[in-house]
This record gives sequence, C-alpha cells and structure tokens, in this order.
Amino acid sequence: MRLAFCKYTPHLKRQFVCISLACLLLPAQTIFASENPDIESLEQQVGELYNAGKYQDAIPLEKQVLAYKERVLGPENKDTATSLKDLAELYRQTHDYANAEPLFQRALRIREKEFGSENADTARSLNNLALLYENMGDYTKAEPLYQRALEILEKALGPEHPDTATNLNNLAALYQEMGDYTKAEPLYQRALRIREKVLGPEHPNTASSLNNLAELYQDMGDYTKAEPPLQRALGIAEKALGPEHPQTATSLNNLALLYEEMGDYTKAEPPLQRALKIREKVLGPEHPQTASSLNNLAGLYQNMGDYTKAEPPLQRALEIREKALGPEHPETASSLNNLAELYQEMGDYTKAEPPLQRALGIAEKVLGPEHPQTASSLNNLAA
Repeated sequence: MRLAFCKYTPHLKRQFVCISLACLLLPAQTIFASENPDIESLEQQVGELYNAGKYQDAIPLEKQVLAYKERVLGPENKDTATSLKDLAELYRQTHDYANAEPLFQRALRIREKEFGSENADTARSLNNLALLYENMGDYTKAEPLYQRALEILEKALGPEHPDTATNLNNLAALYQEMGDYTKAEPLYQRALRIREKVLGPEHPNTASSLNNLAELYQDMGDYTKAEPPLQRALGIAEKALGPEHPQTATSLNNLALLYEEMGDYTKAEPPLQRALKIREKVLGPEHPQTASSLNNLAGLYQNMGDYTKAEPPLQRALEIREKALGPEHPETASSLNNLAELYQEMGDYTKAEPPLQRALGIAEKVLGPEHPQTASSLNNLAA
C-alpha cells in the first residue's frame, strides 16, 4: 500500500480559522512586541522558519516568546493563548502530538474563560484541537469539536461568514478521511457556495474549495466530476496569485494526480514537473513541499514502469524530509515506505526490507501502535 503518492494539499484542504496562525506568518502586532524588539524579532524569525518548513528550528524560538508572555502578561492572557497555539501548531507540524495536545487544550481553556464558550475565538481553538485529533487518527474526538465549532461560528459570525466556510471545509475533510462521502459532499458544496458569494468566484479560497470538492469526487472514483473544478481552481490560482505561486503548484499537482489515476500519464507528467520547478524556485530545493513534488513525480514514473527515473527523486525526497522534518517524522516514514515499494516492484527484496522496518519503527514510536499509518506500515512489511 502506497502511503504518500497522494495529493499534498496542506494549505488548501485543512485550514485553521484562527488569528494565531497569522502570528506564524507575520510579525506579531501586539503592543508589547513593539516595545520589545527582541520578542518582535523572535516572532518574525518564527514566521520565516514556519514558511520555510523548518518547524523544529522554530520551536525553541517560540518557546522563548511564550515564556516572555507568561512572565510579562500572565499565564491566562489572550496573547499568551496565541503563543500557546503557535507552539502547539509547530509541534503538530512535526507530529509531536504529545506536546501539542496540552498546549492546544490550555489555549482553548484561556479563550473560553476570556471570551466565553460561544465566541468565535473559542470556536477557532476548538477547530485547532479537532485538527490535532484528526491528525492523530482519533476521529471520534475530532468530530464533536468540529461540530461544536461550526455551531458557534454560525451563531456568532453568521451562516455565510468565511470562517464558517472554513469550518465546513474541515468537517467535510474529516468525513472524507473517514470514508463517509455522503456526509462530506454537501459540506464541501456549501463551503464553496459561501466563498463564491462572499469572497468572489476568483478568490484563492474559492480555488481551495474547488480543489477539495474535486479530490472528494476523485476519491469516489467520479473522474468526470473531478476534472472541471480542478481546471477552474488552477485558472483561479494562476490569475489571482500568479503562475509561480505555491498554491498554483498545488493545483497543478492535484490536476496531474487526477490524470495519473485516469491512466493518462502523458497528461500527468508536465504539470507535475512544473509544480516541482515552482516549489524548488519559490520554496527552496529542501522544502518539505519540494519533497512531496519529488515523491509524486517518482510515483508517476513508477506507475509507468520506469524504475530508473523513479528512484533518484524518491531518494532525494527522503533526504529532504530527514533533514527538514527529522529522521523520525511520519513523512520520513512515508518516503521510506515508498522507496521500499519501488525496490519490491524491482524485485530487490533485500533492499526493500530495511526501509520498511525503519518506517514501521517510526510509525509505532511517533504515531502509536493503533494509528492508521502504523497499520499501513505493518501491511507493507507483511507483503
């Protein structure tokens, strides 16, 4: 079972509806930051490292920011909650769920106390905690949190607010992961209608909704329904963001993977190659998304039976993930699984076994013995 030859849409499918994510992308605009250039500089560095995919490097800096806020503003201040959320998000990105969970929970408690249980900021914290549980494979914990967040947002902001659309999107994505496509489709469609009406038919978030709905149709095996929204999403991204924007690369990637699933390899290769070039140029040759593009291109070559072309990008993707994400990150395990699968298809079982064993060890240690990726690794090794 292939683990990572899949759509890589971290910035399109699961979305945070919290103001604190902006603190990872832009310098903080709080009063105390402007009076403390060292803290402002730290927050700016955190944002830069986050954008570069260097989450491990950002963690100690964000810890310093959090310690300062706790000392100066107090442990229950709303800005302290923002830093708790930001640090938790960095841990989530590195799949360190044990460290992320109590931080998300604490941020939620502060916001409930500060703003009340029916406030939009509380809903955003619920959404973030739900996303963590979803990543952990604990769907029974994630679903009620997403549902409660949606109820709050509909009441506090209105049924057609962009944040409501984002939460609809996230709940739909959970149902999609659970394989409940009948529940997912109307939520994705409603999110799309809200974004088209409120943000406009050519807004990047509208493109995100189109990508997500298309991926659902793809999972359902309805390729005829999937292609038009993917093509429209690509057109929006190119027009609104530019031909070399990372979201344009994601749209290219998704369209190419649809063609690959349809067996049209001739159509699939050019957009995969273009997506890789964009990510290498804009994000850098060692960014995790660059690794994902390499992985997807290798998957195409593997499906075409061109193993000599598939091996180098798989090896390079593994090297990038080991360096950028760490040797025990689940995406590193995915790369190990994919490289092993290639060796299996080549008939080189001696080469295949060590990466499979290492991938299983990572999954068991980082994700736990009951996580779906651990089960996949066990299946791969048994095969």
